[in-house]
Amino acid sequence: MQKPKYHLFVCTSSRINGMQKGYCFSNDSVKIVNKIMEEIEDRDLEGEVMVTNTGCFGICNRGPIVVVYPEGVWYGAVTVNDVEEIFDSHIENGQKVERLEIK
Repeated sequence: MQKPKYHLFVCTSSRINGMQKGYCFSNDSVKIVNKIMEEIEDRDLEGEVMVTNTGCFGICNRGPIVVVYPEGVWYGAVTVNDVEEIFDSHIENGQKVERLEIK
Protein backbone atom coordinates (compact mmCIF):
# COMPACT_ATOMS: atom_id res chain seq x y z
CA MET A 1 0.00 0.00 0.00
CA GLN A 2 1.26 3.44 -0.84
CA LYS A 3 1.09 6.33 1.60
CA PRO A 4 -2.22 8.21 1.24
CA LYS A 5 -2.28 11.93 0.44
CA TYR A 6 -4.73 12.52 3.31
CA HIS A 7 -5.49 10.55 6.47
CA LEU A 8 -8.60 11.46 8.43
CA PHE A 9 -8.96 10.45 12.07
CA VAL A 10 -12.44 10.52 13.57
CA CYS A 11 -13.17 10.17 17.28
CA THR A 12 -15.79 7.46 17.67
CA SER A 13 -15.24 7.24 21.44
CA SER A 14 -13.71 3.76 21.06
CA ARG A 15 -12.63 2.25 24.35
CA ILE A 16 -9.86 -0.27 25.01
CA ASN A 17 -12.46 -2.87 25.97
CA GLY A 18 -14.12 -2.49 22.55
CA MET A 19 -17.09 -0.52 23.81
CA GLN A 20 -18.09 2.69 22.11
CA LYS A 21 -19.67 5.28 24.34
CA GLY A 22 -19.07 8.92 24.92
CA TYR A 23 -19.82 12.33 23.49
CA CYS A 24 -18.59 11.83 19.92
CA PHE A 25 -20.21 8.41 19.62
CA SER A 26 -23.53 9.73 20.90
CA ASN A 27 -23.33 12.56 18.35
CA ASP A 28 -23.16 10.33 15.26
CA SER A 29 -19.40 10.01 14.79
CA VAL A 30 -19.83 6.46 13.43
CA LYS A 31 -22.17 7.91 10.79
CA ILE A 32 -19.48 10.50 10.03
CA VAL A 33 -16.94 7.71 9.43
CA ASN A 34 -19.44 5.94 7.16
CA LYS A 35 -20.09 9.14 5.21
CA ILE A 36 -16.33 9.70 4.80
CA MET A 37 -15.99 6.16 3.44
CA GLU A 38 -18.83 6.86 1.00
CA GLU A 39 -17.16 10.09 -0.17
CA ILE A 40 -13.85 8.28 -0.70
CA GLU A 41 -15.60 5.69 -2.84
CA ASP A 42 -17.88 8.14 -4.71
CA ARG A 43 -14.95 10.45 -5.54
CA ASP A 44 -12.68 7.54 -6.51
CA LEU A 45 -10.11 8.49 -3.85
CA GLU A 46 -9.23 5.00 -2.63
CA GLY A 47 -5.49 4.93 -1.96
CA GLU A 48 -5.34 8.73 -1.76
CA VAL A 49 -7.56 9.24 1.30
CA MET A 50 -7.74 6.99 4.34
CA VAL A 51 -10.02 7.14 7.39
CA THR A 52 -9.39 5.71 10.86
CA ASN A 53 -11.71 5.77 13.84
CA THR A 54 -10.08 6.62 17.15
CA GLY A 55 -10.64 6.89 20.85
CA CYS A 56 -11.06 10.15 22.68
CA PHE A 57 -8.97 13.19 21.75
CA GLY A 58 -9.74 14.75 25.15
CA ILE A 59 -11.80 17.73 24.01
CA CYS A 60 -15.25 16.17 24.12
CA ASN A 61 -17.02 19.51 24.40
CA ARG A 62 -15.73 20.31 20.87
CA GLY A 63 -16.77 16.97 19.33
CA PRO A 64 -17.31 15.14 17.16
CA ILE A 65 -13.66 15.65 16.18
CA VAL A 66 -12.12 15.00 12.75
CA VAL A 67 -8.37 15.47 12.30
CA VAL A 68 -6.90 15.74 8.80
CA TYR A 69 -3.26 14.83 8.17
CA PRO A 70 -0.68 15.60 6.92
CA GLU A 71 -1.60 19.20 7.84
CA GLY A 72 -2.83 18.31 11.31
CA VAL A 73 -6.03 20.35 10.94
CA TRP A 74 -8.55 19.69 13.72
CA TYR A 75 -12.25 20.12 12.99
CA GLY A 76 -14.84 20.25 15.76
CA ALA A 77 -18.60 19.90 16.06
CA VAL A 78 -18.56 18.00 12.77
CA THR A 79 -21.84 16.59 11.52
CA VAL A 80 -22.60 14.12 8.75
CA ASN A 81 -23.74 17.10 6.67
CA ASP A 82 -20.26 18.70 7.00
CA VAL A 83 -18.41 15.79 5.40
CA GLU A 84 -19.12 16.81 1.80
CA GLU A 85 -17.86 20.34 2.52
CA ILE A 86 -14.67 18.96 4.09
CA PHE A 87 -14.09 16.90 0.95
CA ASP A 88 -15.03 19.70 -1.47
CA SER A 89 -12.91 22.30 0.27
CA HIS A 90 -10.05 20.58 2.09
CA ILE A 91 -9.51 17.24 0.39
CA GLU A 92 -10.23 18.30 -3.21
CA ASN A 93 -9.01 21.93 -3.10
CA GLY A 94 -6.58 22.17 -0.17
CA GLN A 95 -8.63 24.86 1.62
CA LYS A 96 -9.49 24.43 5.31
CA VAL A 97 -13.12 24.68 6.37
CA GLU A 98 -12.57 27.69 8.63
CA ARG A 99 -15.94 27.52 10.39
CA LEU A 100 -15.17 24.01 11.70
CA GLU A 101 -11.47 24.45 12.49
CA ILE A 102 -10.37 24.22 16.10
CA LYS A 103 -7.59 26.74 16.65
